[in-house]
Amino acid sequence: MEELTFEEAFQQLEETVLTLQNGQIPLEKAIEYFERGMRLVHYCNDLLARAELRVRQLTVDGEGVPMVQPLELSQLAEEIE
Repeated sequence: MEELTFEEAFQQLEETVLTLQNGQIPLEKAIEYFERGMRLVHYCNDLLARAELRVRQLTVDGEGVPMVQPLELSQLAEEIE
């Protein structure tokens, strides 16, 4: 699973959920799909958390000390305009 991109993992997760929602598979197979789905959820969440850590904004506080804070998308949009 480590080699999957976020998009690939999310696509597999969507397919897994649709298969489970269909309800046309035996219980044992449904459990396997559920377990795979949970692994995909954790994998996607981990990728998102790592991406969030990478998207940080370096700023300077009132005393001139550099600090890192989350990059606000609304702030980024204002800077682009």
